[in-house]
Amino acid sequence: MPEESIPFLSLVSQHQPIGREIEEALMRVYTSHWYVLGHEVDAFEKEYAAHNGVNFCVGVGNGLDALTISLLACGVGAGDEVIVPAHTYLATWLAVSKTGATLIPVEPDEFTCNVAPAGIEPRITARTKAILPVHLYGQACDMTAIASLADKYNLAIIEDNAQAHGSMWLKTKTGSWGKANATSFYPTKNLGAMGDGGAITTDNEAVARFAKQYRNYGFEVKNMAIHQGVNSRLDELQAAVLRIKLRQLDLRNDQRRQLAVLYLEQLKDTGDIILPLSDKEAYHVYHLFVIRTQHRDALKAHLAKKGIETMIHYPVPPHLQKCYEHLSFRKGEFPLTEKIAETALSLPLWPGMTPSQVARVCDAVRSFF
Repeated sequence: MPEESIPFLSLVSQHQPIGREIEEALMRVYTSHWYVLGHEVDAFEKEYAAHNGVNFCVGVGNGLDALTISLLACGVGAGDEVIVPAHTYLATWLAVSKTGATLIPVEPDEFTCNVAPAGIEPRITARTKAILPVHLYGQACDMTAIASLADKYNLAIIEDNAQAHGSMWLKTKTGSWGKANATSFYPTKNLGAMGDGGAITTDNEAVARFAKQYRNYGFEVKNMAIHQGVNSRLDELQAAVLRIKLRQLDLRNDQRRQLAVLYLEQLKDTGDIILPLSDKEAYHVYHLFVIRTQHRDALKAHLAKKGIETMIHYPVPPHLQKCYEHLSFRKGEFPLTEKIAETALSLPLWPGMTPSQVARVCDAVRSFF
């Protein structure tokens, strides 16, 4: 009998133990007859703020809106420059573009793949307004160095925390370092909803107040708009689900870390593979387990034949996307970013994945080499 395939991600093992709780929560919202900006969103905002060690959380419709509103809340607009990672998901760049500000990309650290602090300072000008670090794959950026630069040049930090729920730098949670911090609750995230959702975390009362107004048409009170806002509100049903899953987050992150240890042990010294490096000051929560190899495409095809699903994060860097042709970035301008795009392969990793499944993946990888 052929072995079962191994998907890149399965939510079954996460959802089964809490299925009854989720059903009850959804029915609670249904019977409340209050479906927008009600008790569930209010309660989740308080609980998620407490989890991150901040005073305020504002739920919004998705991660891109969370980033855009965070930037606007910090006063970013046309004429400003924002330092961004060259290696990141497209949403990071799109959010800056939506404010009218100018993107200033910085190459990643070769080993963590997060933005390299040493590359930030040479890119700072009199027009720089903010630094937007992305805690990629579940590992915190070097926030000591980034915070030092922000203080030196009086810049706002706006964290993209979409891949790093529960991650820490120096035992301080990501999502609490910046003036405003954005996250996504897309279903695949470490803290995932059952649809789209996002949030902004902050200790700044003015940022929180702006975000609450801007997400709801710019209203200060009903029908009285003080901003040209948007309609981007975290749904009551999603908030109810997130409240349950938030209580499981630390346990699920521990499971991710245990699986990562198995991968690191079993793939050590395999072929030309570069394994993910965990910074000693960071608490890595392994949203993704990304290896790098010059034989990426062939390895991906080899694993697919053995029933193992993999993904590429991300095959085309933002600076080479068609939507940014007008910025005239050239191929080769960010060589390390392009090298990662050409060699990175994300292996299956999810809470509930078994050690035997990890062993199967590793056996298959070793058989390729």
